[in-house]
Amino acid sequence: MLAVLHETFPTHTFLMNGLIQGVKGFLSFLSAPLIGALSDAWGRKYFLLLTVFFTCVPIPLMRISPWWYFAMISVCGIFSVTFSVIFAYVADVTEEHKRTTAYGLVSATFAASLVTSPAIGAFLSATYGDSLVVLVATLVAVVDIFFILLAVPESLPEKIRPTSWGSSISWEQADPFASLKKVRKDPTVLPICITVLFSYLPEAGQYSSFFLYLRQVIGFGSVSIATFIAVVGILSIIAQTLFLSILMRTIGNKNTVLLGLGFQIFQLAWYGFGSQYWMMWAAGAVAAMSSITFPAISALVSRNAEADQQGVVQGIITGIRGLCNGLGPALYGLIFFVFHVEFNEFLPDNTSETETKQNPSNKRAIIPGPAFLIGACIVLLAFLVALFIPENKASSTKKHSNSISSSQSNNLDQSNEEDIEPLLQDSTV
Repeated sequence: MLAVLHETFPTHTFLMNGLIQGVKGFLSFLSAPLIGALSDAWGRKYFLLLTVFFTCVPIPLMRISPWWYFAMISVCGIFSVTFSVIFAYVADVTEEHKRTTAYGLVSATFAASLVTSPAIGAFLSATYGDSLVVLVATLVAVVDIFFILLAVPESLPEKIRPTSWGSSISWEQADPFASLKKVRKDPTVLPICITVLFSYLPEAGQYSSFFLYLRQVIGFGSVSIATFIAVVGILSIIAQTLFLSILMRTIGNKNTVLLGLGFQIFQLAWYGFGSQYWMMWAAGAVAAMSSITFPAISALVSRNAEADQQGVVQGIITGIRGLCNGLGPALYGLIFFVFHVEFNEFLPDNTSETETKQNPSNKRAIIPGPAFLIGACIVLLAFLVALFIPENKASSTKKHSNSISSSQSNNLDQSNEEDIEPLLQDSTV
């Protein structure tokens, strides 16, 4: 995709990438609460089908018309909220004490795709050309859509869904800004949302530019990049399956989030100061451990949400991530532009590993990756905010006392009560 992006926009490539991803991310931010609320009312399956379809539909346009491809990527951001539906689906079919492991498995399978697909794509591209890569990706997307349609059961029982479709969705549920206002009143979800914002903003920027940075600045070749992705992906799978469940049982949900943020700070700082080949590999291992953060945050949220509110809550979290998917690439592109780290020219793809190590495109600087170092500072803010996330058990007593007093007036004025109740409610109440 970066090659097509560079061919379509030869100048200021990464600034244009930030603009495209910014539109997509902002549309995801606007639509995520609505998609989540609708899935709470109408079921998960067909919204899973809808989001996957519109996420994959731009793929064949990459070879047909690059301009339409980037236009569709931006517009399809409205439906690029698959993870909010998936995490709500997982919450429907798992018990609370097993939910963290289930979220880790979902994230691990996503990491598994990152292990295999870059290597397959690089092999097909080198052997048969980019057109076959696009064709294979399109066929895989079609198979995925038919799998959802034919093999994935509905996870939300009819008895949990609201009885009336027309009265089940209000503008307040669909409005992302109203959701953020409601988040402000909840002592648990507010710091979680701020933590997601400050932690995922640098991560989204890193995803948009890191592998090209490895090739242009550090001197990685195509084979090394594919190997790097595979190794970090395998380590991420191990972290999100084995280590995540162990950490959740031993140090708890909140401390697992803090540990993941600590790994992310260390990883980004290492990327920022690192200028040697081996440093990137070592930092990549740390990056794999930082992948436990988001599954742990999703589990922390879902443990406090009602059964019929899982889609709304996960939609808000995913919407914030969507906003970061837009702001992150733009932020990183701007920082690299300000510090004169240029990405306007690609190194030849047939350059050998030795040549790329000896002749990286940019001269070594004191801080080779300034955007990553600034990202580490942003994640440090997320870490400080996460320290104030209240423990689940500590807030249960307060919620219980509030529910007793509010239940007496619930029948008199239910609509006004919904305006002031916290977004997250303890399920035991």
